[in-house]
Amino acid sequence: MPVFQYKAASIDGEVFNGTLSGSSREQVVAQLQSLGQIPIQVHESVQPERKRRSPMLRRSRRITEQHISNATRELATLLRAGLPLDRALTILASMAEGERMKQLLEEVREQVKGGDTLADAMQAQEGVFSRFYLNLLRAGEAGGALEVVLERLAEHMEQSREVRDTLLSALIYPAILIFVAVVSIFILLGYVVPQFTELFEGVDQVLPLPTRITIATGEFLQSYGWVVVLLAAAAAWLMRYQLSQPQGRYQWHARFLKLPLAGSIIIKIEVTRFARTLGMLLHNGVPLLKALSIVKDTVDNRVISDGLERVANSLKEGQSLAAPLSEVAHFPAFAVHMIRVGEESGRLEEILQQVAQVYERETQTTIKRALSLLEPVLILVLGVVIAGVIISILMAILGINELVF
Repeated sequence: MPVFQYKAASIDGEVFNGTLSGSSREQVVAQLQSLGQIPIQVHESVQPERKRRSPMLRRSRRITEQHISNATRELATLLRAGLPLDRALTILASMAEGERMKQLLEEVREQVKGGDTLADAMQAQEGVFSRFYLNLLRAGEAGGALEVVLERLAEHMEQSREVRDTLLSALIYPAILIFVAVVSIFILLGYVVPQFTELFEGVDQVLPLPTRITIATGEFLQSYGWVVVLLAAAAAWLMRYQLSQPQGRYQWHARFLKLPLAGSIIIKIEVTRFARTLGMLLHNGVPLLKALSIVKDTVDNRVISDGLERVANSLKEGQSLAAPLSEVAHFPAFAVHMIRVGEESGRLEEILQQVAQVYERETQTTIKRALSLLEPVLILVLGVVIAGVIISILMAILGINELVF
């Protein structure tokens, strides 16, 4: 039976660490609750060699989105169990992952004990918590439902991370395939093909055109391959620099949206993020205009983000959300129609969450479809290039054999 490690707290805030055997995580949680303890963390035990980390590595780890998500979920659990906020923060700090996270939680706790709200205390930690996170916290504190908002924040961060991880995982295999293809072609043309040059030098015959092209390409790569690598690095640096500039970033993001398949995936991801974030803010009492100004900062693509800024300006003039949203470049008509229905029926928050679910499913489907097309294309291109090189060399060799006989 699997062994689970757990961290739990009593009603008076004392933290317990230990292990329990159980068929599932849910069964262990139920056992802890039956003992009058509040489960904070429950996970299956791992091998010691995978679990150990040096103290230096532990101290050097920065605060990641995963750390914030875990702390948010655990804080919501402690508050729902009835612990006061300062005591809950004390418990979180005592079991924080890394010194930086522990220090952050201790500073937040001290400011809360000094009379600040949780949102104000977190805002003082510049660059750690997003504007969306802080505004949702303020809405929860104002409405007396902080633990509910914290749970929704944790769910939102987990869902966003799942979408991002799905995309990154899907890109790993094509990236490896492209890398192997480029390296294979460089080796073939730069080192294998030039070995045949001496064989053809003494032949009093004009080599076939494909052979001459292949040999010339191989000699160029052998002599100036470093130039190709340098130019590729310079192009990557130039693209990165342009993406750091507002005008250049807008132009590149506009090009990304026009790419076949990739552009469709970007649009669906941005619409998912827009709908889910806006729906959460509205559901927790944030006014539409303020919520939209927050949402546009969470959208990565500059073209869509600038379009949402124009929508916010239209809202200030008294227009509805759907009408100016329909004029945003590349924003799907279906999403606009659903938002219009939500405004007319008074169920905008609910409709936005449905839109997010629809486009999240479509994103996963589109990624799978794109990969099913991209992988065979890459393999085919690699095969054609290698076959072309081999055939060009064989044509010259066969020509030499005919001269001999």
